[in-house]
Amino acid sequence: MSAATLIRNIGELTTNVAADGDPCGTLRDAAVLIEDGRIAWVGPDSDGSGQLEVVDAGGRAVIPGFVDSHTHTVFGGDRADEFEARMTGTPYAAGGIRRTVAATRAATDDELRARLAGFAAELRAQGTTTFEVKTGYGLDLETEERLARLAAEATPEVTFLGAHVVPAEFADDRDAYVDLVCGPMLDACAPHSRWVDVFCERGAFTPDESRRVLEAGIARGLLPRVHGNQLGPGAGVRLATSMGAASVDHCTYLDDADIAALAASDTVATLLPGVEFSTRHPYPDARRMLDAGVTVALASDCNPGSSFTSSMPLMIALAVREMGMTTAEAVWAATAGGARALRRDDVGMIAPGMRADLVLLDAPTRVHLAYRPGVPLVAQVWKDGVATA
Repeated sequence: MSAATLIRNIGELTTNVAADGDPCGTLRDAAVLIEDGRIAWVGPDSDGSGQLEVVDAGGRAVIPGFVDSHTHTVFGGDRADEFEARMTGTPYAAGGIRRTVAATRAATDDELRARLAGFAAELRAQGTTTFEVKTGYGLDLETEERLARLAAEATPEVTFLGAHVVPAEFADDRDAYVDLVCGPMLDACAPHSRWVDVFCERGAFTPDESRRVLEAGIARGLLPRVHGNQLGPGAGVRLATSMGAASVDHCTYLDDADIAALAASDTVATLLPGVEFSTRHPYPDARRMLDAGVTVALASDCNPGSSFTSSMPLMIALAVREMGMTTAEAVWAATAGGARALRRDDVGMIAPGMRADLVLLDAPTRVHLAYRPGVPLVAQVWKDGVATA
């Protein structure tokens, strides 16, 4: 592809540049000019292309590339049997994580690298142009360092999640494991990571343990985020907002104080409806959060136990069907919302100066992402101005 490309004849363009009460900044009969991997111009359609390479959108819709701010895509093994058991009535519990830990520890770097590359290609083919990857399936110093290093080969958005659960070998000495996470494990993983995360939940880490982990990560230059309020009411949201975390992820069980804390903060509530689909837990009440002024993101939580899907279009369809969101709100949450959750100001929008990460849909409008669930509607993806699918 040449350095300059004009995408024209766009029937509906979602820019996410708010205008006239429309947070999606929707333009009709539009065009986008890409130069050197960035958006150079956005405006009305024109055929004055000169020597540019021209892509004719044929009246179809264009949206920003999806920003998936929560994945666990570097791991070994498979837990299909757990999913099948849940579908016949066995409740979900976080203990299955330890099965993946055993398989991940046994996998070689090349095996983990190849699997991660496969997931990255899967994400891109479905329109995801920016994604985060967490560690958390090693839970020992050597394997956590391997996971962080391998994740950094695939994305700059690497999250250290040594505080996922307490591994079996530390079951009788939780304090020793927290010491390991906050000390040598963080020292080994921080050079490969941007974020520090903790699973603040019953069966995982207490609020005090979680705060200690986040403070240790912050001291090493990492930015905080939190898994919280997934399995029941808890302190995750309050911890995240009090520490200025970029996001608190799951948010399935919130009370009025949690909602108020989120609305008064810069912390994004990242909702992961693939988890509720897979675990049969109640879906988060996105409508309640949005009406209170909370910033909401959508992410896949792609992982082998509770949400083994990389499909952001599916997250949008679930958010619209099950969580009270409009399609416009869900698309914004899956693009600009994800960018907010990663504190990125160069993705999630289509505007001059932004990275040229765009998705052409084989549909006249973004509504089809929810209207036609399960249908592969991604016709073309551009990452940094280069067509990739």
